[in-house]
Amino acid sequence: MNGAGMQVEPTTAAALPARSMRAGVYRGPGRVEVEQVPVPEIGPGEVLVRVAACGICGTDVKKIQHGFLPPPQIFGHEIAGTIVAVGRSVARWQPGDRVVSFHHIPCGACFYCARKLFSQCPVYKRVGVTAGFQPNGGGFAEYVRVMPWVVERGLVAIPAGVSFELATWVEPVNTCLKAVEKAGVAAGEIAVVIGQGPIGVLLMLLARLRGAVVLTTDPIAERRARSVQLGAAAALDPASGEVERQVRRATDGRGADVVLVAVPSAALVREALALARPGGRVLLFAHNDPQMEVSFPAAAVGVEEKLILGSYSADVDLQEEAARLVFERRLPLEDLITDRYPLEQIGFALLRAARPAGDSFKVVITP
Repeated sequence: MNGAGMQVEPTTAAALPARSMRAGVYRGPGRVEVEQVPVPEIGPGEVLVRVAACGICGTDVKKIQHGFLPPPQIFGHEIAGTIVAVGRSVARWQPGDRVVSFHHIPCGACFYCARKLFSQCPVYKRVGVTAGFQPNGGGFAEYVRVMPWVVERGLVAIPAGVSFELATWVEPVNTCLKAVEKAGVAAGEIAVVIGQGPIGVLLMLLARLRGAVVLTTDPIAERRARSVQLGAAAALDPASGEVERQVRRATDGRGADVVLVAVPSAALVREALALARPGGRVLLFAHNDPQMEVSFPAAAVGVEEKLILGSYSADVDLQEEAARLVFERRLPLEDLITDRYPLEQIGFALLRAARPAGDSFKVVITP
């Protein structure tokens, strides 16, 4: 089940964990069951992490709801916890260290890495953290095995005074920082962020940090109110039918310099292009559904010269900056965690993340 290879004599700070652990196991579309599974065995160069907190990402929700991957799987990749065992040849880390673990890390030497297209690196595409079965993050479990290339470059130490819950933001902040950089958001620009869920809010906060004036949209009134409270110049209701007019009024009729789409909807690509000015940029953040197809007026690109960009996953070069933004509390993230659930309630937690109400925002599992 774990594919661990050889077992080594680990170094430990305390007694080794039991041979089995609880995990939220994906068993088919919409089904995650809490089961007893073996604790992963670690090999040379690997570490075992006791998961303290794992955020629920929209990508996890999509995979589970739509059955994009065959079961069984253990998802969860916004992982913070404590190292409890290390394998041979691990020098930098020791039991007791508190860490964030990324689950994708590139090789640093291939064609794509040379061009800093890290998420297209073949090694990057291999998930390097698992709680069992096919590696897929594993944070919805008590323990995860971190593989050598992630141990070398994908663990980040959590400073004293920073909670595990706050540390779970490091990976999503990294992904959004990459997106804002790729979109070329600059000081003085007018940006629109479509969607004010956890990712949309991060995009808004980071665009503001770059000096942009940010307008946002969301159908949930409480999320619009939160967006303004956190610094959006205005938060617009898409149901009003007035979003395009309001954006044009704010930009002397031109349209936004950049539109960041944080909602996985094919229809919103056309709307985002309509909000962007000629020569503007549209960045698709949430459109990672392998079955989704989009359509838009060809003239928006071929005549008005609008750019459509994509951004996927994290950037190893941004790890330090993302961690600093989180750990130094440069972003107001602690109050955005509204829902905390033990592993036994993972089914309800996933529903809460998939169908947010006005009083819910970021959902975290605490195994």
